[in-house]
Amino acid sequence: MRFELTADQRDFGASLDSLLAASDTPAVARAWADGDSAPGLALWKRLADQGLTMLATEATPVELCVAFEALGRHAAPGPWVESAAYLPVALGREIEGVATVAVPPNVPYALDADVADEVYVGSAPADSVGARVGSVDRTRRLFEVSGTGDIHPEAFDLAVLATSAQLLGAGERLLADSVSYVKQRRQFGREIGSYQAIKHKLADVRIALDFARPLVHGAAVGEIGASAAKVACADAAYLASRTGLQVHGAIGYTQEFDLSIWITKVRALVTAWGTPAYHRARILEGLVG
Repeated sequence: MRFELTADQRDFGASLDSLLAASDTPAVARAWADGDSAPGLALWKRLADQGLTMLATEATPVELCVAFEALGRHAAPGPWVESAAYLPVALGREIEGVATVAVPPNVPYALDADVADEVYVGSAPADSVGARVGSVDRTRRLFEVSGTGDIHPEAFDLAVLATSAQLLGAGERLLADSVSYVKQRRQFGREIGSYQAIKHKLADVRIALDFARPLVHGAAVGEIGASAAKVACADAAYLASRTGLQVHGAIGYTQEFDLSIWITKVRALVTAWGTPAYHRARILEGLVG
């Protein structure tokens, strides 16, 4: 099957990219991580005005993937998967404001429950919000919640697909920043990007991302399961993060360097909405069950 985005879908993605690129999302992400949610909520409102929170109910999963790839590429903070993918389908309505959800056992904590207007467990309102739990990604503020609610299978798969698209966007950003860096960094009198070993590593990332993208599109149009997209995108984005760290060297570890925002986000999203082992088991069950 050959899949291409329509002109309207490409224009939608370009408009989101322009909005996010002009919003200094690294600064927004750092403020969010430090507990200052005002810049993030202002960006949330601008994106909601662009229609992101109504995509799950008013558009197709393809448009949802276009949007979430842009969110991943720019590391926009906030419970977007919860508010724009899972809950609109689980509740059958567009979410007004900011909402979050825990879906045990695969999503045991509610993301950013401290800033959410609505907090759910499954498809039912949470009874209470408990203590905050640490995450490798400082922009992901996780909270214990209590309550019971049914898991909505279709909503869960759409959330998995949205997370896959986020991973794809983050991987693309890591690759782009790494390519830009190796063209500038000089060692022994030449750009490090001219060395074959560096070229091969970056080429491997390019191939992994290019192989993951069709699985996202295939899941969006219902040809394959969302788990296949999640596994491929998690592997590709994680390879992009490891390679980006290798070519940048020790500076990539530092919080002051923007690369760290995407490295830690990828590490967290790899296990968000189901671990790789869980999704591989789902794929196996689909093949043999």
